[in-house]
Amino acid sequence: MTAFSGRDGTYEIAAGALKARAEFFADDTLRLQASPDGVLADPPGSRMIQHRPTPQRGTRSFDAGTYYGVRAKGTVLRVYKKPLRFGLYKADNRTPIWQEADPLRWTGGGLRQSLARGADEQFFGGGEQNGSFSHRDQVMNVGNNTNWNEGGWNNSQPFYVSSAGYGVFRNTMTPGVYDFGPRVRTGQQERRLDAYYFTGDVKSVIGKYTSLVGKPFMPPVYGLEPGDSDCYLHNANRGERHTLDALKVADGYTQNQMPLGWMLVNDGYGCGYENLAETGQGLNAHNAQLGLWTQDGLDKLADQVKAGQRVAKLDVAWVGNGYGFALDGCDKAKAGIEDNSDARGFVWLPVSWAGAQRCGVLWSGDQKLSWDYIRWQIPTYAGATLSGIAYNTGDVGSIYGHDPKMYARDLQWKAFLPAIMTMDGWSSDLTTKKPHDQQPWLDGEPYTSINRKYLQLKERLIPYMYGLSKEATKTGVGAVRPLSLEYPDDPNTLGANAKYEFLAGPDFLVAPVYSDTEVRDGIYLPKGTWTDYWTGKTYQGPTTVNGYKAPLDTLPLFVRGGSIVPMWPKGTLSWQTRDKGELDYDIYPQTGKSSYTLYEDDGVTRQFAQGASATQKVQVHTAGRASVIQVGPSVGSYSGKPATRAYRFTVHAKSAPGVVTAGGERLRHYGSAQELAAAGQGWFYDAATGVTEVKTASIATSRGFAVTLG
Repeated sequence: MTAFSGRDGTYEIAAGALKARAEFFADDTLRLQASPDGVLADPPGSRMIQHRPTPQRGTRSFDAGTYYGVRAKGTVLRVYKKPLRFGLYKADNRTPIWQEADPLRWTGGGLRQSLARGADEQFFGGGEQNGSFSHRDQVMNVGNNTNWNEGGWNNSQPFYVSSAGYGVFRNTMTPGVYDFGPRVRTGQQERRLDAYYFTGDVKSVIGKYTSLVGKPFMPPVYGLEPGDSDCYLHNANRGERHTLDALKVADGYTQNQMPLGWMLVNDGYGCGYENLAETGQGLNAHNAQLGLWTQDGLDKLADQVKAGQRVAKLDVAWVGNGYGFALDGCDKAKAGIEDNSDARGFVWLPVSWAGAQRCGVLWSGDQKLSWDYIRWQIPTYAGATLSGIAYNTGDVGSIYGHDPKMYARDLQWKAFLPAIMTMDGWSSDLTTKKPHDQQPWLDGEPYTSINRKYLQLKERLIPYMYGLSKEATKTGVGAVRPLSLEYPDDPNTLGANAKYEFLAGPDFLVAPVYSDTEVRDGIYLPKGTWTDYWTGKTYQGPTTVNGYKAPLDTLPLFVRGGSIVPMWPKGTLSWQTRDKGELDYDIYPQTGKSSYTLYEDDGVTRQFAQGASATQKVQVHTAGRASVIQVGPSVGSYSGKPATRAYRFTVHAKSAPGVVTAGGERLRHYGSAQELAAAGQGWFYDAATGVTEVKTASIATSRGFAVTLG
């Protein structure tokens, strides 16, 4: 070091020609820049950073002999004098958060930072890393990449988070390599260091990172319904067709009682469209929205949106080398929908960069079908959440191959991803080698019924997923989570078994079947009580379940004790045709108190951003066999909010209650579910499942009430 100076949160450092700068921000974020030629600047043309953080001016520096220290709100930055190195410590200035093991190293076209690794330190992030979510002892690449298979990194981001209590975003548009071996070495292909360091646990780091580059967007409610895509106009794969033929496929969804939220009607290189407005109107009649794919730009978007387009899918053909070009395309596509309609932008893209979570669903590309394809996608999407990517997904059943059993298994678990899409018109049957479209009813029974079961369950769970989407806009944390995110003190959540399962929100544990078997072994359940969603059997974690019976129609699925899950009524096929006069809650009582806050808005417009929304708090108090469900009033308003609604509670409490009351009124006990369904209100206990079902009369949403099972 040859110079050190600064105040009010900004400090300048020199080592000969090298210049460095440390800036401190109010949320205890540190920006550290360094350049061997002394030029400190933002990456050219970058629009990654959306919200400049507020400076933290209340810092002070001190000379500790071998280093200069800068004391910030919750951290101390050490700037070692000889050789020049950096280290970030907790407020006690004794506990390292991260510490450079060697000085920054520069080559002709890049840099490398070397850090000491903690004995048990774990590393996550990097955006979408196909096949993994935990990177200790691994080399992680970030950059433009179109390897859609295991080991690829097409939607990677120059960000990682450490269990040591920090994360770092490299403010760059260049590729990088991050080696998380015994000595952590991270570098980019540029002669500059520009890094934002965030401190805190993994969730808070994700929140700070996404506050910088953009929080996940709030999708329209139809974006959480299944999508379908194909090329219809003169499709070389499927013979002469026209855009309006897409409506025949929409007919199939309706006739087979399968939800459909949107369709891309021109998904294919060189595939245009005709009769656009008429096609859009026809899809609307099936409660679906019109989507369009683009291979050459966004110049037609305004007219297409005015004609009914509400979904846009971008492609590698014109986002080129990705990075800023892909990010700009995503921002512009979202804005193009919103500038020409009252809808929320809903964009899909397969190549992106840091910040894409603010504008799009990241899609893992053109994959081939195999059991391995199902396996490695599980940690991929869970791991992407650790970079603030709330919507990451892949084609149901892949794009090029089709097998009825693999398709059904793939659809089962992807029903617990917020966004899913079936890609049709490109695949061939793996056995016959003949062309095979991929709508979920085409394989016949038993596959049609199995696929319908999970698509209808996905539809019923939209209120739960929608609430997680709203949460992500605030916290940056999406719905699909590795177990380690919710149970960071449990080392088994980083083990081989937990790698191939995930949490959908905090409440559902999903353990997909990813081989040709009807028995699932190695299902790890962390601490707490877990209830088998299908049988009602309970397990006390931590434990590993082997020999779980999982015939083709059964996805291993468990619900956390204390969960309160909002659901639309049975048989719901669309957000537009759902019965607004009923709301269901699936409840898993545990001793003590648990709570859930329902979030609602109109689902499609951007009025929620101006406060047009409502919340309703539900609390469950359980002591012994007795449970009290306290439903608060719905607070707030939005267009279409129901003034009254009935409630149906399914309470997984094993034993039958003696008395059930609602609003202080004793409810009638019925002997069967059919009798209860025909009644206005009452309750029924199913001895086979241990579930008590309670149905209330219609109640004003402005009123709170209590249901007691005693």
